[in-house]
Amino acid sequence: MKVWIADMLTSLRASYIREVRAYFATPLAYVFVAIFLMLLGVFTWEASRFFDTGLADLQPFFYWHPWLYMIFLPALSMRLWADEAALGTTEILFSLPVSLFGLAAGKLLAAWTVAALSLVLTFPMWITVNYLGAPDNGAIAITYLTSLLMAGAFLSIGAAMSSLFSSQVLAYIAGIVVAFMFTAAGWPMLLGAISGLIGPGAGELVAQFSFLTYFETAQRGVLELRALLYFCGVIALWLSLNTVWVAHKRAVA
Repeated sequence: MKVWIADMLTSLRASYIREVRAYFATPLAYVFVAIFLMLLGVFTWEASRFFDTGLADLQPFFYWHPWLYMIFLPALSMRLWADEAALGTTEILFSLPVSLFGLAAGKLLAAWTVAALSLVLTFPMWITVNYLGAPDNGAIAITYLTSLLMAGAFLSIGAAMSSLFSSQVLAYIAGIVVAFMFTAAGWPMLLGAISGLIGPGAGELVAQFSFLTYFETAQRGVLELRALLYFCGVIALWLSLNTVWVAHKRAVA
């Protein structure tokens, strides 16, 4: 057991450093962060008419996180494994005596680091609302934490899709489709339709699988253990699937 943990941690560290360097050695990370921040700002200040609300809080800002994550985070993670196939390094990677779970976890953490950096760079918005009024900073901190966990869940899905498909385009499309399912499952319009067709119980059941359900609870300033367990569970599930799919590819290679 100790040997497995040591191998896993060694693989995780090597994979993490390699992927972080890959992100910042190319324009990918910089372009992602810049476009994400720009669109988040536009949606917060313009689409949500932040200054017209007359409220000093970040509700309009956090509202867009799940929907922007759904589009952007699969783009950030689509290269994690599909890029190995494109560069022809898959065979070399599979021939090394490394822990596949450690490799997968390292890749995921590298993408998560870029997403976390994007969140950190939105802190001026937090400072702005404190300048404009007296917001509930505890609720804002809880929502930031939940948003970071939700980002990890989106990235775990995208990374798993990248391990399943050799094409980055297919990995991106599949990542968006699966991410949309987990997001839209809590969309009021969809829940209303499901409740009307099948019954209220069905709508409530579907909502329990939605990222929106748990994120909206955090936006109210409530840090629920079930929300933390849910997002951590989603990350663990897709990271495990990622490892299984990569192991299958190595077995048939």
